[in-house]
Order: sequence, then structure tokens, then C-alpha cells
Amino acid sequence: MPDYPSYLDASEATWAPEEKIDLGHVTLRRSNGGGKRVTAATASADVTDEEIAVAETRMYDLGQTPLFQIRDGDGDLDNLLAARGYGVVDPTHVYACDIAVLAEMDHDVEQSCLAVWEPLAIQLEFWRDGGIGADRIAVMERAVEPKTALIGRHENSPGGTCFVAVSQGIGVMHALEVIPASRRAGMGRAMTIQAAQWAQKNGASHFCVLCTEANTAANALYIGLGMERAGGYHYRIKES
Repeated sequence: MPDYPSYLDASEATWAPEEKIDLGHVTLRRSNGGGKRVTAATASADVTDEEIAVAETRMYDLGQTPLFQIRDGDGDLDNLLAARGYGVVDPTHVYACDIAVLAEMDHDVEQSCLAVWEPLAIQLEFWRDGGIGADRIAVMERAVEPKTALIGRHENSPGGTCFVAVSQGIGVMHALEVIPASRRAGMGRAMTIQAAQWAQKNGASHFCVLCTEANTAANALYIGLGMERAGGYHYRIKES
């Protein structure tokens, strides 16, 4: 079973920043949009307050608000940033499982998914309506191969979409979006299962998703599918 850092590494490879900048004990991430995961810095346990100040200046120079991802075990960093006036945002769970847990499950044959790359116009529309715009599509485009975008079907019509890619034997699903008309009808369950099946066919032995604590429906979905929490993180953002 991969360990927690392995899932984080796979998550980053499949949802990658444009650039990583090494500042010693701090690693910056630069991206033109794309969300917190591709713009947040991380730091080692040995980071000092002075190094945090330098990182803040560099993030401002990049046009980014100072932002750090705080992973399990980063308690000292968390306290250091709290003392500098950083607030907590988006606590997130990392769910994972042996891929067979999902890939061997049945799903409604009426909710079969089609795997395509590049994404179709209808998928881009679903993502756009869900707040996933061109900057996040650019993240998908620079992700490692193999990768695909699944389009789910509900009642003979497109009902949802997601992005899935494989890195180092771990399949990671991102950007699951089920349209309102297809919610509470098993569409999310079917798409997660089929994302795992696609990943298994493309070399994955394990499967991973990231889910904010606030997304109660998605948390219930992944736990109900037998996935377990492998770890988590939250962000600390510089408050004005």
C-alpha cells in the first residue's frame, strides 16, 4: 500500500503547477490560476521565520497571495504561520484504496462512461458551470500521461464529467462534476468506479481522490465506496 506522501506526489503529478521554485526549506508553486493546489508553497520541518518572510516576498513578486499547504505532520509550520497572521482555509481529506476495491464493483449499465482526450465541448461546459474554468483545464493539459476525461451518461444524456490520470501506479480522480439533473441518481458513484477501472487498465494498483471537509456529499460517496482516509491537509493564507 502506498504511503501518504506517495498519494500527495501522485496528486501533484496529475494536477501539476506550471513551475516549482526551490528556496531551500520552502518550495514555491507558480501557476496562472488553477486553484490553491498549484499555487501553494510547502515547507520542511526545519523552516525558519526568516525563510517564511523571504517566501512571502517571492510569492508577492509572482503576483500570488502568500499561501501554504499544511500537511499531516506539519504542526510546527502551522503554528509558525498562525503566529504570522495566516488563516486556515479548505481542510481536505485524502481518500485512497487498493484499486480493486472500486474496479470490481458493479454500476448501472445505463451510466456507462466514455473516456476521451481532449475533453469534448459538453465536458468543458459542465466544468465551466461548476466553476472549473480554462485555468484548471490548462492544469489537466500539463498533467502526466496516461490521462483522460470521462463523460458520464444518465438517461441517455451526458450527466457528468471528471479527469483522471495515473502516476507511479496511483490513479487520481480530479474535478468530478455531476450536473444537477443527474445528482442523487448514482452518477457520482458510477463515474468514480469507472475512473478506477480506467486507471487500473492503465497501470494503476491504487486509487486516490481529494475532498474538502465541506463537501459532505462527496465525503459520504467516497467512504460509502470503501475508500479510507490516508491523510489530509489544509491551507494557511496570509490575511490582509
